[in-house]
Amino acid sequence: MHVTYLATTILAALANGYAASMNFVGAESVKVVADRVRVSRGWMVPLGTLLGCGAVGLLAGFAVPALGTAAAIGLVLYFICAVTAHLRVRDRQIGGAVFFLLLAAAALTTDVAYHNHW
Repeated sequence: MHVTYLATTILAALANGYAASMNFVGAESVKVVADRVRVSRGWMVPLGTLLGCGAVGLLAGFAVPALGTAAAIGLVLYFICAVTAHLRVRDRQIGGAVFFLLLAAAALTTDVAYHNHW
C-alpha cells in the first residue's frame, strides 16, 4: 500500500503543479477552456493558486498526514466544480476535468487507506 500511496500522491502533485503553472503563464490551452466554460480569464491566477496549494499540500502530507488529506479533499472539491462548470455549458470536452477529478479521488483514497482513516 505504501508504494501505491506514494506513486498516486506524487503523480497527483506533479499533475496539479503542472496545471497550476499553465494557469500562471496564461497558456493558450487554459484560455480556450476558460472561454469554453465561460469562466473569466481573470480567474486563471486564483484558480492556479488553488491548484498549486493542492499540489504542495499533497507533498506536505508526507510529513503531516492531515495536511495531505485536507489537500486531497480540496482538490476533489475543486474538480467537482470544474466538471460542473463543463456540464453547466453542456461542454462535451470534459475528459481533462474528469481525469483530474479521478486522480484527486485516487490520491484521497490511497491517503485514507494508507493512514488507516477507515
